Amino acid sequence: MTAISPQIFGILNITSDSFSDGGKYLDPSAAIAHGRQLIADGAHVLDIGPASSHPDSAPVSADEEIARLQAVVPVLQAEGAVISVDSFQTETQRWALDQGVAYLNDIQGFSDESFYPELAAAHAKLVVMHSIQGRGPATRTAPPAGSMVDHVTRFFESRFGALERAGVARDRLILDPGMGFFLGNQPEPSLEVIRGLGTLKERFDVPLLVSVSRKSFLRKLAGTDVGSSAAATLSAELFAASGGADMLRTHEPRQLADSLAIWGYLAGR
Repeated sequence: MTAISPQIFGILNITSDSFSDGGKYLDPSAAIAHGRQLIADGAHVLDIGPASSHPDSAPVSADEEIARLQAVVPVLQAEGAVISVDSFQTETQRWALDQGVAYLNDIQGFSDESFYPELAAAHAKLVVMHSIQGRGPATRTAPPAGSMVDHVTRFFESRFGALERAGVARDRLILDPGMGFFLGNQPEPSLEVIRGLGTLKERFDVPLLVSVSRKSFLRKLAGTDVGSSAAATLSAELFAASGGADMLRTHEPRQLADSLAIWGYLAGR
């Protein structure tokens, strides 16, 4: 057994309709307090999302995304928080780069090639996510035929190639294969990809980020609801970490940080 110590990205949804905590942190004071708590609970990075991306989410304009972020990001940055902004809208990403955030997290995998020169000139690391939808939020689409790991591999061969040709350094890229509805409307594609993380890591040699927290495919497999999904989430997160995930994006950093610490003790770290 070896010790595992992935970075923990704490999820901070400043939204009205996120599937598990919509509306709880839309008020800036609540969002800032929760961001502080996520860090106290072990998060290394705050992944702040100003819009939801589940299949039933409502669209949010870039102006509204930026307004939500503006009320929260500068305060947390001033306190030393490492910030990731989770948005696929170019205008929001441009604003985030101007704020000097450490990460951009894009569920569309940076599909706007006209923005690549600005990305190349920036310093933020890029979480490039794959989704079968290609554009926009998740849907309840059936997965494509064939191996999902092969499908994900082809996407990143193309997208990483395009970003690098535009001047984005390889060491700024992070691979997120997508999970849940971003891979299809059944659990099997997500299970296949989690089991295949080692293959993706060997092929691309970049950090891997995995986000399974409270996902519906885990709830379906465990026969539970969002409020009772902590054990299912933690099991999948630890399996992903043992399989090569370098970063885990989670709603509950305390249970994950504690579990990783105990894993380290047992592994003789």
